[in-house]
Amino acid sequence: MSVRFFAVCCLFFAVTANAQAPRTFSEAKKIAWKLYAPQSTEFYCGCKYTGNRIDLKACGYIPRKNANRAARIEWEHIVPAWQIGHQRQCWQNGGRKNCTRHDDVFKRAEADLHNLVPSIGEVNGDRNNFSFGWLPVQSGQYGSCLTQVDFKAKKVMPRPSIRGMIARTYFYMSKQYGLRLSKQDRQLYEAWNTTYPVQAWERQRNQTVGCVMGRGNEFVGPVNLKACG
Repeated sequence: MSVRFFAVCCLFFAVTANAQAPRTFSEAKKIAWKLYAPQSTEFYCGCKYTGNRIDLKACGYIPRKNANRAARIEWEHIVPAWQIGHQRQCWQNGGRKNCTRHDDVFKRAEADLHNLVPSIGEVNGDRNNFSFGWLPVQSGQYGSCLTQVDFKAKKVMPRPSIRGMIARTYFYMSKQYGLRLSKQDRQLYEAWNTTYPVQAWERQRNQTVGCVMGRGNEFVGPVNLKACG
């Protein structure tokens, strides 16, 4: 992923200046469309998109099974809403709908733009609620896309350029919303955080999203809220 993926420019700040943090997942998606429009590059495979349509041939993506879903953008929680909700009582009493209606912490977590990225719909669906991890490298599951899904093991190995960001997003969500991480997951993300350090595009994304949320991801670095307007 290049520095251009989330380049901070005047257009980005025109979108984010004086913006209010989203209160719901629905609001977050509406803001995200505008936030990512200047670059329009999806997360798991690095494919470009226009509107809601993805140029699959240009990035060498080959649909695994669902060509219709592969052709559209969906909004993906890096830390799944399922994982957040299953640690809260609201989920035990009625699932995601109940949490969205009655749990303010869950609603804020579900709408947090630091945890939201555009994804090829098919990959978003295949990822499901699976955790991230190491997998034997295999080519061709999605053509040239380097992200892999192991359905039997219920694991996903993301492409190398986003592993560090995924780790730092998990650390942020854990601290911000009291999300418990297993020892195994924490060790994995600490390794990814070290092996894949913060890149320029990630700092720029942190600044841009921070302008909307009113705070940055401290595991990426500081943000200058005075520069937002």
